[in-house]
Amino acid sequence: MPTLLAIEVSPRLDYSTSRKLTGEFIEKWKLEHPGGSVIIRDLIKTHLPFVDLPWIGGAFTPPEQHTPELAAAIKVSDDLIAELKSADQIVIGTPMYNFSIPAILKAYIDQVVRVGITFTMDYEGLLTDKKATVIVTSGSDFAPGTKYESFNVASGYLRQILGLIGITNVDVVLAGRALTVDYGEKTMEEFVGQFAHALSLAAQA
Repeated sequence: MPTLLAIEVSPRLDYSTSRKLTGEFIEKWKLEHPGGSVIIRDLIKTHLPFVDLPWIGGAFTPPEQHTPELAAAIKVSDDLIAELKSADQIVIGTPMYNFSIPAILKAYIDQVVRVGITFTMDYEGLLTDKKATVIVTSGSDFAPGTKYESFNVASGYLRQILGLIGITNVDVVLAGRALTVDYGEKTMEEFVGQFAHALSLAAQA
């Protein structure tokens, strides 16, 4: 049966629009894939070290030559990559920070994007035959055709980095104007409901 890996990013937890949208996506995915399993990778609850010298040593040294220090440094990366490889579909629910992605999501990307493991020296992706959905929430509207469309670095970067590791079938759901929930102009349910159709399409096989 298929497996969905859901990557949660927002620190706002129950108050997060991206988490609500990701939750809706998961429910729609379950309807499309009865019996499928869901893995939740909550980056806020995951200790993600930044890349450092022992990590680099672990990544570029054959495993049989690892010292205990190098093996420990690269273990988080190995575990996250194994989790990613086990999934048939991936959904990333993230807020936009300063037109790009949160640091915690970049830390995750740096753990799973490894030459020789998830892509080759010739930039050939090794994680093919997977589908990804990227849900990006933002205070303003960065949808195509809007005034600030070109400011949106987040979705383009995520599409590019997923493509690098071989995931080229990517749906992007831009959920702009999330501040309408904070300002009380819309309820969370009304906001999430605007994207129900896009989430349903993305949840299909």
